[in-house]
Amino acid sequence: MSFTPLGIPAWKRSPFLRILPPLIAGIVLQWYLQTPIAAISLAFICFGLGYLVFYLLPAKQRFGMFYLQGICIHLLLVAAGALLAWQKDIRNHPNWYGHRYTDSSYLLVTINEPVTEKTKSYKADALVAAVITNGQVLPCTGKLLLYFAKDSTGMPLQYGDQLLINKKLQPIKNSGNPGAFNYQRYAAFQQIIHNVFLKPTDWQALHQNKANAFKQLLFAARHKILSVLQANIGAGKDELGIAEALVIGYTNDLDKDLVQAYSNTGVVHIIAISGMHLGLIYALLAWLFAKLPIIKKSKNTQAIAVLPCLWLFALLTGGSASVIRSAVMFSFITVGQSFFRQSSTYNSLAASASVMLCYNPFYLWDVGFQLSYLAVLGIVLYQKPLQHFFYSKNKYLYSITQAAALTTAAQVLTFPVCIYYFHQFPMLFLITNLVAVPLSTGILYACILLLAFSWWPPVAALAGKLAGAGLWCMNQFIQWINQLSFAVWDKITANLLTTWLLYAAVLLIAGWLLQQKKQWLKFGLYSLAGFVSVHAVLAWQTIRQQKVIIYNVPQKQAIDFVNGSQYQFIGDSILLQDGLLQNFHLKPSRILLQLNQRVPALPALLAQHPLYRFGNTTLLLLDDTLSFKNTGANIVVDAVLVSRNVPVQAKALATVFNCKTVVLDASNSLWKIEKWKQACDELNLRHHSIPEQGAFVMDIE
Repeated sequence: MSFTPLGIPAWKRSPFLRILPPLIAGIVLQWYLQTPIAAISLAFICFGLGYLVFYLLPAKQRFGMFYLQGICIHLLLVAAGALLAWQKDIRNHPNWYGHRYTDSSYLLVTINEPVTEKTKSYKADALVAAVITNGQVLPCTGKLLLYFAKDSTGMPLQYGDQLLINKKLQPIKNSGNPGAFNYQRYAAFQQIIHNVFLKPTDWQALHQNKANAFKQLLFAARHKILSVLQANIGAGKDELGIAEALVIGYTNDLDKDLVQAYSNTGVVHIIAISGMHLGLIYALLAWLFAKLPIIKKSKNTQAIAVLPCLWLFALLTGGSASVIRSAVMFSFITVGQSFFRQSSTYNSLAASASVMLCYNPFYLWDVGFQLSYLAVLGIVLYQKPLQHFFYSKNKYLYSITQAAALTTAAQVLTFPVCIYYFHQFPMLFLITNLVAVPLSTGILYACILLLAFSWWPPVAALAGKLAGAGLWCMNQFIQWINQLSFAVWDKITANLLTTWLLYAAVLLIAGWLLQQKKQWLKFGLYSLAGFVSVHAVLAWQTIRQQKVIIYNVPQKQAIDFVNGSQYQFIGDSILLQDGLLQNFHLKPSRILLQLNQRVPALPALLAQHPLYRFGNTTLLLLDDTLSFKNTGANIVVDAVLVSRNVPVQAKALATVFNCKTVVLDASNSLWKIEKWKQACDELNLRHHSIPEQGAFVMDIE
């Protein structure tokens, strides 16, 4: 018989709640400070000795200074977190290929996944097996991102193939555009530091295949599942793409506009394999094994049967952080219910998080990991109070209100993070979830039925039609909601400070509603006032800003002249027409700077191409052939933008213009940029290469 101790705080009944914060602190400190291993080891020794010395003190003194023991334990955990982060960083490994590689080296690599086709290339991850330098084969380790140029022969490579490549590696860099996604850090968390673009002459396939048998089986199973879905989902391409994402997390066939619609309406979690999917699979497996004649007699046997199936599904979907979190969490719950007393839900959450961070401390920065834990924590904290608030005696209304309470509870702690990362809030999330979640549940079970009876054509065809019809209805509903002008609150500015203040306000005010403690309401209102004040300061800065931003968009010209919240765009028209290019390269900057109005012309900008006068700043835009006549005049310009491989010589330019900075944008070829850089060095001209150094931002005085 289990019982819950009364009057004991949750954090005291949940030891992992005390372990997790210092562990996280150590991971964060190590990533940002990059502490040497010697310092981490010294910290371990010092804190460990401090803990041992505490036990050498007399019992009376130990009792009076018991807090020192806790301090030493917490500092040891901080050091443990730092050690985990140091060890996981591939650059700290002595046999990482980066320590032995030179520009003339050959690399022996193994394709680590099925090759995927992109618009202009093929992409694959590869494991580096050896560096070959001066005839020496040096075994090493590490990951590499490969891009293969497309040609008429197609892509003959597959998972496990070994290649010999001879091409200079390129370090993965950020675009440098204001507010842009930190891809360099994201890749580093995946242990990928370099990438390389390979032409057919840059690599040679060896007649060896080093495929892992288990991974090969998983890839073959994924391919088989996709084949069955493609053969039986008798609907359009959009429906098939959603089915593939819903069942195994395959996203290559998803329409980008449809994904954006799901995101805008607050149901993108349906097509991003998450805890919801694993929960549905868990419920199905638990029900199935509870019905089998032999297994149903023993809960322990049921647990042993459920867990391998659960983990197999998690691995089939690609093993994202949110899925692994759910698999670990359900494993804890299953083992706890079957073999031990039920423990605190908070302890189970903290324990699963601790296990995952010990395995990969960089999960801490994974958005799926953060949203997954916040959603579960929100459900644990707020679902029951919301259920009581929405209670109805009508059984049909009761089911709806229970679903509404669950959806709202999951949203309470996730929406500040969603605003921080995605800068939008789905206003109709409650309506869309009440419809889409039950519908997607039925679709998922129909797809599972289809896969289970794919060998029986009549049943497979029926299940495929049911799934296809459900997918069509769900897509139509989501697209209809997305077309409503008030469906999404977009372009919300957020930074770390506003996010923490918003969290403080949400938690304190929610705590006041649950506990009726006036002190919590007071501090919650203070936090809310701080949140509003920070946004007021940001708005004031927006009114005063004047900038020129030259973006880093590969093979494109893109310039924003910014005045307050207005901007005038000059560049390739494709960036105005292609929503994906605009959203990825330009939109983050405009959200960060709170730019909400594009105008055909700014009053403060005097544009007489190729000269642009903005405030006290003059920009010369060279994107077309110009002839310079040396009149002896020395025209002063603050910046010269060289664009679109313009056939102008730096020396000819310097005879007419006295320029402070030469900016070479991403629409130029790399060889052209190198020639300009050499010429600028000879003329002692400061230069900025956008493909190498990122976007160029000039503040106008």
